[in-house]
Amino acid sequence: MKKLLYHFDTDAIPSVFDSVVAYDGGADHVTQLAGITPENCYSLVEGAIYTRAPKHKKNTALFVGGSDLAAGQELFAAVQKIFFQKFRVSVMLDSNGCNTTAAAGVALITNSTDVKGKTAVVLAGTGPVGQRAAAMLAMNGANVRLTSRKLDRSQQSCELMKQQFDVDLEPMVASDDDTIAAALDSAHIVFGAGKTGIQLLRADHWQNHPTLEVLADVNTAPPLGFEGIDMMDKNEDRFGKRIFGGIGVGALKLKLHRACIGRLFESNDLVLDAKEVYQTAESLL
Repeated sequence: MKKLLYHFDTDAIPSVFDSVVAYDGGADHVTQLAGITPENCYSLVEGAIYTRAPKHKKNTALFVGGSDLAAGQELFAAVQKIFFQKFRVSVMLDSNGCNTTAAAGVALITNSTDVKGKTAVVLAGTGPVGQRAAAMLAMNGANVRLTSRKLDRSQQSCELMKQQFDVDLEPMVASDDDTIAAALDSAHIVFGAGKTGIQLLRADHWQNHPTLEVLADVNTAPPLGFEGIDMMDKNEDRFGKRIFGGIGVGALKLKLHRACIGRLFESNDLVLDAKEVYQTAESLL
């Protein structure tokens, strides 16, 4: 029986990236549907849960994607509300690569050092990847500072992660030399989750920093998020710090994304969100 993946994308045009990885992850056929919302998904989910016998339902799965994490989360929750008893299929959330990118970066960090009790700073932390990375670091016992250029946005993201994952994060501003220095004060770990082409740290911010141990930046387009690193860095020693660049993180992200797609077809009751995706990332290391 063919493995069918239905990609519910909240954007007007579905992601090509997610389609390619879905096939590479083991789906036999991927159906991409655009502009999916909690209001129009009901009949689509019904089609997925009613059409195959119980023992074959594991061969149908749903993937929620798109560039808007808030919209993705609403859709992800709405889909699950339609499930009942054994009438359900496995479903995964990865809007804008939020879970797989964050999980890959955090798993590489935790594999290189024990983060428990250490201070971790997530720069540009209000985006999809930053929010999830902050939550995952906190789940592993780190004291996490989530930064933004504006304090109110940082506070909102910290409150949202508290509601979703019951983690306590410290909101901070990182917009100029003084606020960046304050955010990095006595920190051990820095995770960069900025937009493409946005530099978050100059070389002098981190190269001679007395307490920093590990830096991970997910950016792959110049200028990189952290000046003085290489996008290919994967646990590279630079100035006494362990460095993970965008491709170094991205290689594991792709492997993880494919592995999670494969997991969707193992049973009909998997729900893959931040915690589950992170656990999968750990298993790959």
